[in-house]
Amino acid sequence: MQGARPLPRLAFGAGISPGERVLPEETAVALSFNVSTQAVMMATPADLEDFAYGFALTEGIATPAEIEAVEVARGPRGIDVQTWLVPAAEARLATRRRTMAGPVGCGLCGIDSIEQALRDLPPVPVSPFRLTPAQVMAAVAALPAGQPLHDATRAAHCAGFWSAGQLVTREDVGRHNALDKLAGHLVRQPPVTGAIVLTSRVSIDMVQKVAALRQPVLIAVSAPTADAVALAEALNITLIALARPDRFELFTHSDRIAAEVPHVR
Repeated sequence: MQGARPLPRLAFGAGISPGERVLPEETAVALSFNVSTQAVMMATPADLEDFAYGFALTEGIATPAEIEAVEVARGPRGIDVQTWLVPAAEARLATRRRTMAGPVGCGLCGIDSIEQALRDLPPVPVSPFRLTPAQVMAAVAALPAGQPLHDATRAAHCAGFWSAGQLVTREDVGRHNALDKLAGHLVRQPPVTGAIVLTSRVSIDMVQKVAALRQPVLIAVSAPTADAVALAEALNITLIALARPDRFELFTHSDRIAAEVPHVR
C-alpha cells in the first residue's frame, strides 16, 4: 500500500504472538516554491501533487491558475515538492516572511505574526446548496469506505468531499495535510459545491482552509473549538460536528439543512 509498510511486532495478551502490523509512513516533505522552501511537514508520502496545490491555495500562497508546474523529487532523507509559480505570485510570497517547520499535529507552526495566523478571509458566497439530515448522516456513513490507509494502520486522518451522493477522500498522518491534499484534488476539477467531511476535530485553521476552498458546509466526526464555531459563523460556513451515521450536532447556519420531505403515498 502506498504510504504504509508492514513492520514486525510482538502481541501480548493471553500469550505472546509474533507477527506484523502495517503502519503509516511519516516522511519529511519540503514544500518549495520557486526553489525557496516554504514549509517542511511530516506527512504521508502519497498524493503529493495534490498536497502542493492544496497547501498553496489554503495558505494563501497562490491560486491554481498561478501554478505553472509541480515536481516531486525523492531524496534519501525526505521529499522535495517543488512548485513553480508565476512571477506575480512569487513576488507576493517574498513579502510573507513565513517559514513553517512543524509536526503533523500543528497547523500554525512557524507563523511569525498574529495577523498571519488570523488572516482575514472573505465569507463563503451564498448558494442554493442544501443538505437534508439524512444526507449529512449518509456522508458520514460513507467515510469508512474511503479510508484504506486508516483501515490498514489505524493511524491516519481522512478528509472527504461529499457531493451528489459521492464521497472523494484523501488520507494522511496529519489532519491538515489530509485536508490540503483533498483541496489540491478539488481545485484541479471542474467547480462543484458540496460538503467537506473530516475525521478530525475542527480548529480555526481547518475552518480557514474550508473557507479558502469556498465550500459552504463542514462536517466533522469530532468536536469543534469554540473559536472555530465563531469563525465558521462569520465566514458563512455551516458547521456540523460530532457526526455519526445516526446523529449529528449543528452549530452554525442551520438554513443549509433542509427539512426532510415526507413520503406521500
